[in-house]
Amino acid sequence: MPRLSEVTAALDALWPPERAESWDAVGTVCGDPDAEVTRVLFAVDPVQEIADEAVALGADLIVTHHPLYLRGTTTVAAGHFKGRVVHGLIKHDIALHVAHTNADTADPGVSDALAGALDLRVTGPLVPENNLGRICELDRPETLAEFAARAAARLPATAQGIRVAGDPGMTVRRVAVSGGSGDSLFDAVRAAGVDVFLTADLRHHPVSEATQHSPLGLVDAAHWATEWPWCEQAAAQLDEISDRHGWDLRVHVSKTVTDPWSFHHTSPGAPN
Repeated sequence: MPRLSEVTAALDALWPPERAESWDAVGTVCGDPDAEVTRVLFAVDPVQEIADEAVALGADLIVTHHPLYLRGTTTVAAGHFKGRVVHGLIKHDIALHVAHTNADTADPGVSDALAGALDLRVTGPLVPENNLGRICELDRPETLAEFAARAAARLPATAQGIRVAGDPGMTVRRVAVSGGSGDSLFDAVRAAGVDVFLTADLRHHPVSEATQHSPLGLVDAAHWATEWPWCEQAAAQLDEISDRHGWDLRVHVSKTVTDPWSFHHTSPGAPN
C-alpha cells in the first residue's frame, strides 16, 4: 500500500501547488504522511456530508477541489463546522488534500473535464497566459436552445438548473467553457470570437454588459455542477498512476450533491 506522502506527491505532480493563485490554499490539510492509503474519495466540497461519506466508505484520503480554509484560521475547534470536519477526519485517520486553482490551470484540468462532459472538442485555452478555460467546437452546429438542453442533460442535476441569455435560435459552433466562477473572463471570451460562453456564477451587471456588447450567448450552470466532472477525471488520473506504480488503491467519486441551493420556484409568467 502507498503511504500518504507518496499519493500526495503523485497528486502534486498532476496539479503542481506552485501553479495555484497566491490567494489560494491548496495541498494537504490534515493527515499523517506515513499512513497507508487504501481508499481515496474525490469530491468538490470538503463539507460534513463528504466527511461522513468518507467514514462510511472507509476512505483514508479525501481529495477535494475547494479548500476547507481558504482564508486561513486561528482555530480548528469543533465548535465551528469547519473545525468539526477536521476533528472528524483526524479521529477516523482520514487525510484531506486540496487541488483548487492549480487544478483549474492543469492540462487536463477542470475546464477540460467540463468540456468532456458535454462532448465538446477542445481546440485550445481561453486564457493562454495561465492555461485557464477552454475554447471548444461542436461536432455539428446547433441552436443555443439545443446547446443549453445539452448542458442540462449532461451536467449533474441541481436546483438552479441552467440559465441562458441570448437568442434561443442562434447558431452555436464555437464555445468557451470555464468551470466555476467565470464572469471575470468576458474580455477573453470576446477576443476568442466564440458563439457561447458556458460557466457559473454569472452576475447581473457583467451579463447585461456582455449581451449589450455583442450577440454572445451565455449559459450559466451551478458552480458545483461545472466542477464536479473534474472529480471523475481526477479519479481516472489517480487510477492510472496507481496501476503504473502497482498500488492497490480503490478510488471513488462522491455523487453527493453539495451545491448549497436546495430548490427554486419559477415566477408565474416567466419566459421558458
